[in-house]
Amino acid sequence: MAQEVCSLKAQLQEKEREIAALKEKLAQLEKSHNSVQLYDKVTPLTPLRAKAALSNEDIMRYSRQLLLPELGVQGQLNLSKTSVLIVGCGGLGCPLAQYLAAAGIGRLGLLDYDEVELSNLHRQVLHGEENQGMAKALSAANAVNSGSGAFRKSGLFLDRGVAASCGQQLVMFDAQDARFRSIKLRPKQAGCVVCGENPSITQLVDYEAFCGAAATDKCRKLNLLSRDQRITVQDYKAVIDHAEPHLLLDVRPLVEVDICHLPFSLNIPLSSLEARKSEHIRLLQERISQLKQQMAGDCRPPVYIICKLGNDSQKAVQVLQKMSGSELDVITVKDICGGLMAWANRIDTTFPQY
Repeated sequence: MAQEVCSLKAQLQEKEREIAALKEKLAQLEKSHNSVQLYDKVTPLTPLRAKAALSNEDIMRYSRQLLLPELGVQGQLNLSKTSVLIVGCGGLGCPLAQYLAAAGIGRLGLLDYDEVELSNLHRQVLHGEENQGMAKALSAANAVNSGSGAFRKSGLFLDRGVAASCGQQLVMFDAQDARFRSIKLRPKQAGCVVCGENPSITQLVDYEAFCGAAATDKCRKLNLLSRDQRITVQDYKAVIDHAEPHLLLDVRPLVEVDICHLPFSLNIPLSSLEARKSEHIRLLQERISQLKQQMAGDCRPPVYIICKLGNDSQKAVQVLQKMSGSELDVITVKDICGGLMAWANRIDTTFPQY
């Protein structure tokens, strides 16, 4: 009996968790639905307020496009105060609305006279089966406003039907000027080392073994310096807390510095150091000279290098070590392990991450 009671209690707790999750999902859907308004006539709207700065959430969400010099932080702020009206929520309007909303457009207007039909769904990807009969503008607005978009998993199929032969002709289509080209492929060469009569290449190499590293799309951590040439973010925090005279050099590109930076850092990109740009070298020497005046005795001014992840900063240390005593005064230069992302994770959790 006791075992049955425990089992029923466990089932009850599981059902309560499911109910709580459903309530939360319902609240989110109701919130997104209520924030969408459908107008049947021209209605004046309140002015769109421009953002003064990007929030940490904005920086994380738009970080990939913020790194583009053509856009950057100011471009993203400009997008946030921009309004776009999309006329037609069909095959072209749906993906346009989806991408504009995801890019951070401040206000999106959707205009369409039609209602959702089942025959629309194969190409008008913001609408779903449950929205049949709903105004297309309202359906698209709800999908865009939900944040998760209208990515219908039920619409994904892996077609393993009859495969087309790719061995005879290649058809190319240029959508810009609507031209087709048909290219006849050459027949198999008898002496080909791969597909000829006596091929010498019969198997693929182990590419990871050939490269000496596993395949990954993540940024690899470099280890270019010895341990005594690096400090942790905790060590650097202690330097700040003790008010020790030093120079913090941020070697990221300017477009990344605009996203976030430590307020007491000097920005000279790694590319400028490697190119020995005279104006940046002079600026660095001036700051080192000022630092020497603050320090007693004949000490070497400490210079700490920081970047996003701690890779470029190691390269910068190697560059500055070569310049120390020749192009610059003699300095002690060290890299901060893990860079600004380590600072955000271990020291200041309010610091933006991108």
